[in-house]
Amino acid sequence: MNTLEVAKKWQQMCQEGKNLECIEELYADNIVSKEMPGVPYGEVLTGKKEVLEKSKQWLDDVIEFHSGEISDPVVADNYFTSKMSFDVTFKSRGRQQMEEVCVFSVEDGKIVTEQFFYSM
Repeated sequence: MNTLEVAKKWQQMCQEGKNLECIEELYADNIVSKEMPGVPYGEVLTGKKEVLEKSKQWLDDVIEFHSGEISDPVVADNYFTSKMSFDVTFKSRGRQQMEEVCVFSVEDGKIVTEQFFYSM
């Protein structure tokens, strides 16, 4: 898959709530994931297993998704970006409305880096 195909598949799977399946299918084994400073599960993680665990922890903390939106990806060379917005109630911190910009890089049809930008 080229970058546009990976980006569209990522968007589709996330919109369908298949976040963990998305990691399994589209992420490289040596994925590097970067979050904003201060997140509880680590700012920089390396490896598909670690990224899966981070995503499981986040999802396990969710009580209810009230709404969510994932923008169409914007692709440039082997990078793509998307904006995600959520209204979510968490076990640990109550209801929150969140917005973030996500930036991904793709090599050989797999996502090799992801980075998320948002206010803490």
